[in-house]
Amino acid sequence: MKVSRDRPRVAALGGGNGLSTVLRSLKHMDLDLTAIVTVADDGGSSGRLRRELGVLPPGDIRNCLVALADDESLLGQLFQHRFADGDLAGHPFGNLFLVAMAEVLGSFDLAVRECSKVLKINGRVMPSTLSQVRLWAERTDGTVICGETQIGSGSGSCRRVWLDPEPLAHSPAVDALLDADIILLGPGSLFTSVLPHLAVPEIRDAMHETRALRVYLGNVMTQHGETEGFDAADHVRAVLAATQGALDVAVLHDGVLDAAAVRRYALQEQVPVLIDESSLGTLPVRIVRHNLAAPGEIVRHSTDALAAVVGELFKNSQRDDVRLRHLQPTPRSA
Repeated sequence: MKVSRDRPRVAALGGGNGLSTVLRSLKHMDLDLTAIVTVADDGGSSGRLRRELGVLPPGDIRNCLVALADDESLLGQLFQHRFADGDLAGHPFGNLFLVAMAEVLGSFDLAVRECSKVLKINGRVMPSTLSQVRLWAERTDGTVICGETQIGSGSGSCRRVWLDPEPLAHSPAVDALLDADIILLGPGSLFTSVLPHLAVPEIRDAMHETRALRVYLGNVMTQHGETEGFDAADHVRAVLAATQGALDVAVLHDGVLDAAAVRRYALQEQVPVLIDESSLGTLPVRIVRHNLAAPGEIVRHSTDALAAVVGELFKNSQRDDVRLRHLQPTPRSA
Protein backbone atom coordinates (compact mmCIF):
# COMPACT_ATOMS: atom_id res chain seq x y z
CA MET A 1 0.00 0.00 0.00
CA LYS A 2 1.33 3.41 -0.97
CA VAL A 3 0.38 5.78 1.84
CA SER A 4 2.20 8.95 2.83
CA ARG A 5 1.56 11.27 5.74
CA ASP A 6 2.77 14.20 3.63
CA ARG A 7 -0.21 14.24 1.26
CA PRO A 8 -3.75 15.61 1.61
CA ARG A 9 -5.87 13.14 3.54
CA VAL A 10 -9.25 12.08 2.24
CA ALA A 11 -11.59 9.67 4.03
CA ALA A 12 -14.46 8.38 1.88
CA LEU A 13 -17.43 6.59 3.42
CA GLY A 14 -19.94 4.51 1.50
CA GLY A 15 -20.51 1.17 -0.13
CA GLY A 16 -21.70 -0.41 -3.33
CA ASN A 17 -20.82 1.14 -6.69
CA GLY A 18 -20.81 4.73 -5.44
CA LEU A 19 -17.75 4.42 -3.21
CA SER A 20 -15.85 2.50 -5.89
CA THR A 21 -16.53 5.32 -8.35
CA VAL A 22 -15.18 7.91 -5.91
CA LEU A 23 -12.03 5.87 -5.37
CA ARG A 24 -11.43 5.50 -9.10
CA SER A 25 -11.84 9.25 -9.50
CA LEU A 26 -9.24 10.08 -6.84
CA LYS A 27 -6.65 7.30 -6.98
CA HIS A 28 -4.49 9.03 -9.59
CA MET A 29 -4.30 12.22 -7.53
CA ASP A 30 -1.56 12.77 -4.98
CA LEU A 31 -3.70 11.92 -1.95
CA ASP A 32 -3.57 9.83 1.18
CA LEU A 33 -6.87 8.04 0.54
CA THR A 34 -8.86 5.90 2.97
CA ALA A 35 -12.06 4.07 2.03
CA ILE A 36 -14.37 3.21 4.92
CA VAL A 37 -16.87 0.57 3.83
CA THR A 38 -20.24 -0.36 5.26
CA VAL A 39 -20.74 -4.02 6.24
CA ALA A 40 -24.54 -4.32 6.16
CA ASP A 41 -24.78 -6.08 2.77
CA ASP A 42 -26.91 -9.22 2.95
CA GLY A 43 -27.57 -9.97 -0.73
CA GLY A 44 -25.87 -11.90 -3.50
CA SER A 45 -22.54 -13.60 -2.90
CA SER A 46 -21.85 -11.53 0.22
CA GLY A 47 -25.16 -12.54 1.76
CA ARG A 48 -24.55 -16.21 1.02
CA LEU A 49 -21.10 -16.10 2.60
CA ARG A 50 -22.46 -14.28 5.65
CA ARG A 51 -25.16 -16.88 6.17
CA GLU A 52 -23.01 -19.93 5.44
CA LEU A 53 -19.71 -18.95 7.07
CA GLY A 54 -20.58 -16.17 9.50
CA VAL A 55 -18.11 -13.72 7.91
CA LEU A 56 -18.41 -10.03 7.24
CA PRO A 57 -19.77 -9.33 3.75
CA PRO A 58 -16.73 -9.08 1.44
CA GLY A 59 -18.33 -7.73 -1.75
CA ASP A 60 -18.12 -3.96 -1.20
CA ILE A 61 -14.63 -4.35 0.32
CA ARG A 62 -13.55 -6.29 -2.79
CA ASN A 63 -14.92 -3.64 -5.14
CA CYS A 64 -13.04 -0.91 -3.28
CA LEU A 65 -9.78 -2.87 -3.30
CA VAL A 66 -10.05 -3.38 -7.04
CA ALA A 67 -11.00 0.27 -7.58
CA LEU A 68 -7.73 1.35 -5.93
CA ALA A 69 -5.60 -1.23 -7.76
CA ASP A 70 -3.72 -0.69 -11.03
CA ASP A 71 -6.26 -0.24 -13.83
CA GLU A 72 -4.48 -2.90 -15.90
CA SER A 73 -3.87 -5.32 -13.05
CA LEU A 74 -4.55 -8.94 -13.95
CA LEU A 75 -5.06 -9.62 -10.25
CA GLY A 76 -7.71 -6.93 -10.18
CA GLN A 77 -9.51 -8.60 -13.06
CA LEU A 78 -9.15 -11.95 -11.30
CA PHE A 79 -10.70 -10.57 -8.10
CA GLN A 80 -13.76 -9.49 -10.10
CA HIS A 81 -14.11 -12.78 -11.97
CA ARG A 82 -17.50 -14.27 -11.14
CA PHE A 83 -18.01 -18.04 -11.39
CA ALA A 84 -20.83 -18.99 -13.72
CA ASP A 85 -21.50 -22.64 -12.95
CA GLY A 86 -21.61 -25.20 -10.17
CA ASP A 87 -21.71 -24.59 -6.44
CA LEU A 88 -19.59 -21.47 -6.86
CA ALA A 89 -21.97 -19.85 -9.35
CA GLY A 90 -22.43 -16.16 -8.52
CA HIS A 91 -19.36 -15.88 -6.31
CA PRO A 92 -16.59 -13.50 -7.40
CA PHE A 93 -13.14 -14.94 -6.88
CA GLY A 94 -12.17 -11.94 -4.73
CA ASN A 95 -14.93 -12.66 -2.22
CA LEU A 96 -13.69 -16.21 -1.78
CA PHE A 97 -10.09 -15.02 -1.55
CA LEU A 98 -10.95 -12.54 1.20
CA VAL A 99 -12.92 -15.12 3.17
CA ALA A 100 -10.15 -17.72 2.82
CA MET A 101 -7.54 -15.17 3.88
CA ALA A 102 -9.65 -14.27 6.92
CA GLU A 103 -9.81 -17.93 7.94
CA VAL A 104 -6.04 -18.37 7.53
CA LEU A 105 -5.17 -15.20 9.44
CA GLY A 106 -8.01 -15.41 11.94
CA SER A 107 -9.08 -11.81 11.25
CA PHE A 108 -11.14 -10.13 8.54
CA ASP A 109 -9.27 -6.88 9.12
CA LEU A 110 -5.90 -8.57 8.57
CA ALA A 111 -7.29 -10.26 5.47
CA VAL A 112 -8.24 -6.88 3.97
CA ARG A 113 -4.79 -5.50 4.73
CA GLU A 114 -3.03 -8.48 3.16
CA CYS A 115 -5.26 -8.30 0.07
CA SER A 116 -4.36 -4.61 -0.17
CA LYS A 117 -0.71 -5.63 -0.41
CA VAL A 118 -1.43 -8.33 -2.96
CA LEU A 119 -3.25 -5.83 -5.20
CA LYS A 120 -0.74 -3.02 -4.46
CA ILE A 121 -3.55 -0.54 -3.96
CA ASN A 122 -3.03 3.22 -3.73
CA GLY A 123 -4.65 3.89 -0.38
CA ARG A 124 -6.34 1.97 2.39
CA VAL A 125 -9.62 0.08 2.61
CA MET A 126 -11.27 -0.83 5.90
CA PRO A 127 -14.71 -1.71 7.30
CA SER A 128 -16.52 0.79 9.51
CA THR A 129 -17.06 -1.95 12.11
CA LEU A 130 -15.94 -5.54 12.59
CA SER A 131 -19.28 -6.45 14.18
CA GLN A 132 -21.93 -8.59 12.50
CA VAL A 133 -24.90 -6.27 12.16
CA ARG A 134 -28.35 -6.17 10.64
CA LEU A 135 -29.61 -3.03 8.96
CA TRP A 136 -33.09 -1.80 9.87
CA ALA A 137 -35.07 0.99 8.27
CA GLU A 138 -38.24 2.89 9.05
CA ARG A 139 -40.14 4.10 6.00
CA THR A 140 -41.94 7.42 5.97
CA ASP A 141 -45.25 5.54 6.32
CA GLY A 142 -44.03 3.98 9.58
CA THR A 143 -43.26 0.54 8.15
CA VAL A 144 -40.16 -1.11 9.64
CA ILE A 145 -37.98 -3.38 7.46
CA CYS A 146 -34.93 -5.50 8.26
CA GLY A 147 -32.13 -6.19 5.81
CA GLU A 148 -30.44 -4.19 3.08
CA THR A 149 -31.94 -6.33 0.34
CA GLN A 150 -35.46 -6.00 1.70
CA ILE A 151 -35.10 -2.24 2.10
CA GLY A 152 -33.91 -1.74 -1.46
CA SER A 153 -36.44 -4.10 -3.01
CA GLY A 154 -39.46 -2.45 -1.36
CA SER A 155 -41.31 0.69 -2.36
CA GLY A 156 -41.62 4.13 -0.90
CA SER A 157 -39.01 6.22 0.90
CA CYS A 158 -37.15 5.83 4.17
CA ARG A 159 -37.05 8.10 7.18
CA ARG A 160 -34.11 6.61 9.09
CA VAL A 161 -31.90 3.53 9.46
CA TRP A 162 -30.15 1.85 12.39
CA LEU A 163 -27.97 -1.16 13.09
CA ASP A 164 -28.74 -4.09 15.38
CA PRO A 165 -26.87 -4.77 17.54
CA GLU A 166 -25.44 -1.27 17.89
CA PRO A 167 -21.80 -1.87 16.95
CA LEU A 168 -18.45 -0.56 18.05
CA ALA A 169 -16.53 1.24 15.35
CA HIS A 170 -13.38 -0.17 13.81
CA SER A 171 -10.84 2.08 15.55
CA PRO A 172 -8.64 2.74 12.46
CA ALA A 173 -11.75 4.07 10.70
CA VAL A 174 -12.34 6.55 13.52
CA ASP A 175 -8.67 7.57 13.39
CA ALA A 176 -8.91 8.15 9.63
CA LEU A 177 -11.89 10.47 10.12
CA LEU A 178 -10.21 12.44 12.88
CA ASP A 179 -7.03 12.79 10.83
CA ALA A 180 -8.68 13.68 7.51
CA ASP A 181 -8.57 16.96 5.63
CA ILE A 182 -11.77 16.14 3.74
CA ILE A 183 -14.44 13.54 4.51
CA LEU A 184 -16.65 12.41 1.63
CA LEU A 185 -20.07 10.84 2.19
CA GLY A 186 -21.55 9.16 -0.87
CA PRO A 187 -22.60 9.04 -3.57
CA GLY A 188 -24.58 5.83 -3.48
CA SER A 189 -27.69 4.28 -2.00
CA LEU A 190 -28.51 6.83 0.67
CA PHE A 191 -30.15 4.60 3.27
CA THR A 192 -28.27 1.35 2.63
CA SER A 193 -24.73 2.47 1.72
CA VAL A 194 -24.16 5.96 3.12
CA LEU A 195 -26.22 6.48 6.27
CA PRO A 196 -25.46 3.07 7.89
CA HIS A 197 -21.98 4.42 8.71
CA LEU A 198 -23.57 7.11 10.83
CA ALA A 199 -25.53 4.52 12.80
CA VAL A 200 -22.18 3.57 14.37
CA PRO A 201 -21.99 5.97 17.35
CA GLU A 202 -18.20 6.44 17.29
CA ILE A 203 -18.28 7.18 13.56
CA ARG A 204 -20.99 9.79 14.11
CA ASP A 205 -19.04 11.26 17.03
CA ALA A 206 -15.89 11.47 14.90
CA MET A 207 -17.83 13.46 12.31
CA HIS A 208 -18.36 16.10 15.01
CA GLU A 209 -14.84 15.98 16.44
CA THR A 210 -12.89 16.09 13.18
CA ARG A 211 -11.49 19.31 11.75
CA ALA A 212 -12.00 17.97 8.24
CA LEU A 213 -14.31 19.52 5.68
CA ARG A 214 -17.37 17.25 5.69
CA VAL A 215 -18.87 16.81 2.23
CA TYR A 216 -21.92 14.98 0.93
CA LEU A 217 -21.72 13.96 -2.75
CA GLY A 218 -25.32 13.85 -3.93
CA ASN A 219 -27.03 11.25 -6.08
CA VAL A 220 -28.13 11.94 -9.65
CA MET A 221 -31.26 9.74 -9.57
CA THR A 222 -33.75 8.80 -6.89
CA GLN A 223 -33.75 5.19 -5.76
CA HIS A 224 -36.72 2.87 -5.60
CA GLY A 225 -37.41 1.74 -2.05
CA GLU A 226 -35.21 4.39 -0.47
CA THR A 227 -35.62 7.93 -1.80
CA GLU A 228 -38.77 7.90 -3.91
CA GLY A 229 -40.11 11.45 -4.11
CA PHE A 230 -36.91 12.96 -2.65
CA ASP A 231 -35.51 16.15 -4.12
CA ALA A 232 -31.94 17.33 -3.48
CA ALA A 233 -32.88 19.11 -0.24
CA ASP A 234 -34.52 15.93 1.10
CA HIS A 235 -31.27 14.02 0.51
CA VAL A 236 -29.27 16.66 2.35
CA ARG A 237 -31.76 16.79 5.23
CA ALA A 238 -31.42 13.01 5.68
CA VAL A 239 -27.64 13.35 5.92
CA LEU A 240 -27.94 16.26 8.34
CA ALA A 241 -30.30 14.24 10.52
CA ALA A 242 -28.01 11.18 10.52
CA THR A 243 -24.88 13.23 11.26
CA GLN A 244 -26.74 15.37 13.79
CA GLY A 245 -25.68 18.44 11.85
CA ALA A 246 -22.07 17.46 11.12
CA LEU A 247 -22.02 18.49 7.46
CA ASP A 248 -20.41 21.46 5.75
CA VAL A 249 -20.88 21.07 1.99
CA ALA A 250 -23.38 19.31 -0.30
CA VAL A 251 -22.30 18.74 -3.89
CA LEU A 252 -25.39 18.33 -6.07
CA HIS A 253 -25.85 17.30 -9.68
CA ASP A 254 -26.83 20.15 -11.97
CA GLY A 255 -26.78 19.11 -15.61
CA VAL A 256 -28.72 17.61 -18.50
CA LEU A 257 -29.12 13.83 -18.59
CA ASP A 258 -29.49 11.65 -21.66
CA ALA A 259 -33.21 11.68 -22.56
CA ALA A 260 -33.27 7.98 -23.34
CA ALA A 261 -31.71 7.24 -19.97
CA VAL A 262 -34.35 9.30 -18.17
CA ARG A 263 -37.13 7.40 -19.95
CA ARG A 264 -35.56 4.04 -19.17
CA TYR A 265 -35.06 4.84 -15.48
CA ALA A 266 -38.63 6.09 -15.25
CA LEU A 267 -39.77 2.54 -16.02
CA GLN A 268 -37.95 1.53 -12.81
CA GLU A 269 -39.63 4.36 -10.89
CA GLN A 270 -36.40 6.36 -10.72
CA VAL A 271 -36.28 10.02 -11.70
CA PRO A 272 -33.57 12.71 -11.67
CA VAL A 273 -32.99 14.32 -8.28
CA LEU A 274 -34.47 17.79 -8.66
CA ILE A 275 -33.04 20.98 -7.22
CA ASP A 276 -35.49 23.27 -5.41
CA GLU A 277 -33.67 26.52 -4.75
CA SER A 278 -36.04 27.69 -2.04
CA SER A 279 -35.68 24.44 -0.07
CA LEU A 280 -31.91 24.36 -0.40
CA GLY A 281 -31.68 27.94 0.78
CA THR A 282 -33.00 26.95 4.21
CA LEU A 283 -30.26 24.36 4.85
CA PRO A 284 -27.20 25.15 7.01
CA VAL A 285 -24.67 23.87 4.47
CA ARG A 286 -22.77 25.30 1.53
CA ILE A 287 -24.29 24.09 -1.75
CA VAL A 288 -22.02 23.31 -4.71
CA ARG A 289 -23.71 22.60 -8.03
CA HIS A 290 -21.87 20.65 -10.68
CA ASN A 291 -22.63 18.38 -13.62
CA LEU A 292 -21.76 15.08 -11.93
CA ALA A 293 -23.15 12.61 -14.48
CA ALA A 294 -21.12 10.67 -17.01
CA PRO A 295 -22.59 10.70 -20.54
CA GLY A 296 -24.61 7.71 -21.74
CA GLU A 297 -27.81 5.78 -21.15
CA ILE A 298 -26.57 4.33 -17.86
CA VAL A 299 -26.58 7.09 -15.26
CA ARG A 300 -23.31 7.04 -13.35
CA HIS A 301 -21.18 9.65 -11.65
CA SER A 302 -18.35 10.90 -13.81
CA THR A 303 -14.93 10.12 -12.32
CA ASP A 304 -13.54 13.27 -13.97
CA ALA A 305 -16.28 15.41 -12.46
CA LEU A 306 -15.77 13.98 -8.97
CA ALA A 307 -12.01 14.53 -9.19
CA ALA A 308 -12.57 18.13 -10.28
CA VAL A 309 -15.01 18.79 -7.44
CA VAL A 310 -12.70 17.40 -4.77
CA GLY A 311 -9.80 19.39 -6.19
CA GLU A 312 -11.83 22.59 -6.05
CA LEU A 313 -12.91 21.87 -2.49
CA PHE A 314 -9.28 21.64 -1.44
CA LYS A 315 -8.44 24.79 -3.34
CA ASN A 316 -11.36 26.97 -2.35
CA SER A 317 -12.36 25.82 1.12
CA GLN A 318 -13.56 28.84 3.12
CA ARG A 319 -14.52 27.25 6.44
CA ASP A 320 -13.14 29.61 9.09
CA ASP A 321 -12.68 26.84 11.62
CA VAL A 322 -10.95 24.47 9.20
CA ARG A 323 -7.28 24.84 8.40
CA LEU A 324 -6.60 22.49 5.52
CA ARG A 325 -2.96 21.53 5.78
CA HIS A 326 -2.46 21.23 2.03
CA LEU A 327 -3.29 23.05 -1.17
CA GLN A 328 -5.12 21.57 -4.13
CA PRO A 329 -3.89 18.00 -4.85
CA THR A 330 -1.94 17.60 -8.06
CA PRO A 331 -2.26 14.72 -10.53
CA ARG A 332 0.15 11.88 -9.89
CA SER A 333 2.93 11.72 -12.46
CA ALA A 334 2.95 8.70 -14.73
